[in-house]
Amino acid sequence: MSIYLRRSHVDTNRYASPAAELEITTYDEIVDENPGLCASMVREIYNHLRASEAKKRPCIDYMARVQKLIDIRMRAMLIDWLVEVVEVYAFDPEILYLAVNYIDRYLSGNAMDTERLQLLGIACLMIASKYHEIDSPPVEVYCRITAHTYSADDIREMESIVLHFLKFELTIPTARCFLESFVRVAQAVTEDPLLELESMSNYLADLSLRDYAMLCYSPSVIAASSIYLARFILLPSRRPWNSTLQHFTLYKPLDLSECVKALHTLCCNTRLPAIRDNCVANKYCPPSIPQEYFHDL
Repeated sequence: MSIYLRRSHVDTNRYASPAAELEITTYDEIVDENPGLCASMVREIYNHLRASEAKKRPCIDYMARVQKLIDIRMRAMLIDWLVEVVEVYAFDPEILYLAVNYIDRYLSGNAMDTERLQLLGIACLMIASKYHEIDSPPVEVYCRITAHTYSADDIREMESIVLHFLKFELTIPTARCFLESFVRVAQAVTEDPLLELESMSNYLADLSLRDYAMLCYSPSVIAASSIYLARFILLPSRRPWNSTLQHFTLYKPLDLSECVKALHTLCCNTRLPAIRDNCVANKYCPPSIPQEYFHDL
């Protein structure tokens, strides 16, 4: 679900004046810039998403509390492999976010061994694809993805186990769905081209998936922090946050500071190849963020 009913067309060559960042602060003015925004319901939908994200988050300490045979490095390798699968097989990126949520929620309550971790990953990817897509690939495709390490029966069995543990609660607001909305708001009041801002913020949100420590941040915080850091990377001399973004996201700069800094560290230090090669942001990311950028507006 998104605050936007559909992706509206935006001219990426169109630039707003710096003053527009302070002038556009109402829903009606943003809607004039982005016809796809549902003005009458945007706050109600956003509040619902914020409430929903709190109910379906994984435990942030499950590696220490539940898992004995797998660790954060193995989880990172699994997520990086799923990133490659999603790219090679052209899955919608939202499927990756859903799958990672299902994986972490399952691992929050079930001990897992190394031999079955990939099976859990591919089963959650299949569940996410079935949930998100009208025409999901058959189970045989997922067998091929694992080089037939697991049979169709193995994958179906794990699928059933995961679904029952999750109580079939598959509808969740991911960082990706928040990002779609935040990008449109940010682009309406900034000089950043939409495609650059969207690509950069999506890349940064993707980075958060493979880092276990990022589970302590909610999807909306990760999305807002990705916008913040993307704007900083695109124009380091400009303050990344403004009153309009604060008004729409309900986050002040200080609310995002820890998550932004964590994402900044990931951006500078990413080692896993699938995510690192997605974007060259880590090559252009400034080494530090001025502390005054986190002060109140």
